[in-house]
Amino acid sequence: MNVKTLLPILPLLFILCACGESEIKQTPSQAVAIEATDECHLCGMLISEFPGPKAELLQTDTNSGSGKKIHKFCSTRDMFSYYLEPENTRNVSDIFVHDMSKTPWHKPADNYFINARKAWYVAGSSQQGAMGNTLASFATEQDAINFQNEFGGHVIRFEDITHAILMPAHH
Repeated sequence: MNVKTLLPILPLLFILCACGESEIKQTPSQAVAIEATDECHLCGMLISEFPGPKAELLQTDTNSGSGKKIHKFCSTRDMFSYYLEPENTRNVSDIFVHDMSKTPWHKPADNYFINARKAWYVAGSSQQGAMGNTLASFATEQDAINFQNEFGGHVIRFEDITHAILMPAHH
């Protein structure tokens, strides 16, 4: 092929490359599918058998030093329970949660994982996840507010989540 043949298709190639790049930014390449047999890293339950947002955490494998280890969780609550322990926060490169404004509560779709550190959360809503209360996760503040208006709770950011927030209030 010569240069004259390629010139007419170059603009198309640039457009295709740009589209692919924005797609990568929206869907993290590190998040992986949750398989039917995957167990929660914290509690050992089968992840796909429960409603509500799931989570994945990528951590450097300190035992072997051979790259990243993916930990999958049956709920955002279990992920935060693990992550908030001081020995587990080290070497965490990425954390992903479902954007619940884009996927059904009863069966979140794997193609709607978002960066957990940039997400908005609703704590204390009436919606239940694995083993009860969980944090509903959203890509935008407005989606979190809409969820809060419908199901109760309060909107918070990643950095504001503590063990106290994870524990349901007893009346």
